[in-house]
Amino acid sequence: MHDDIAAAITRASLALVRSGLNHGTAGNVSVRDGDAMRITPSGIPPEQTDAAMIARVPLADAEAWSGPEPPSSEWRLHRDIYRARADVGAIVHTHSTYATVLATQRRDIPAVHYMIAAFGDAVIRCTPYAPFGTQALSDLIVEHLGPRHGVLLGNHGMVATGDTLVQAMWRCGELESLAKLTVLATPPSEPVLLSADEIARTIERFAGYGMTARAPRREA
Repeated sequence: MHDDIAAAITRASLALVRSGLNHGTAGNVSVRDGDAMRITPSGIPPEQTDAAMIARVPLADAEAWSGPEPPSSEWRLHRDIYRARADVGAIVHTHSTYATVLATQRRDIPAVHYMIAAFGDAVIRCTPYAPFGTQALSDLIVEHLGPRHGVLLGNHGMVATGDTLVQAMWRCGELESLAKLTVLATPPSEPVLLSADEIARTIERFAGYGMTARAPRREA
């Protein structure tokens, strides 16, 4: 069963890249696994990820994760959504283009099309900005997601949820479509720019992030 979950996560992660909904090492995918979650590893591109790399993270004690690679740096948002929402069985986080455009403008997605009903409300909200991987960001996501199945992350990207991974992936695509309609059908808006101090702090955090923190991998 665990191997089936891990394999499904790796396929979904690769499908996001191939469909243009994500790129590189951005974004992450998880599935609830009893009292834990299975989640993509940190800083490894989907093309280099196999099922054995999928981490298992207990929802009650994330420090007790298991696997050959550490879990995604965004494990907090996944853990906290599962804790807050018993109806959520899978979570997809991406930096898809149009959703991220709206996120840079701190704009909600309004009811521009009836497919917004798939998210359980007439609006998909956007959070204020908080640095990636932080508890502050996770708290904002849980708050602005509420009972819905999608949320935008200020100057960052989007999250879509579902009862199953198939449903969460479907909602991810629908959220990006709604974001594109919103961008094209409404007047342009200026992005909210991050401060130089915030970027400097993020540069420092990137020193230990993702592929830069691991030895080069040999090609077969």
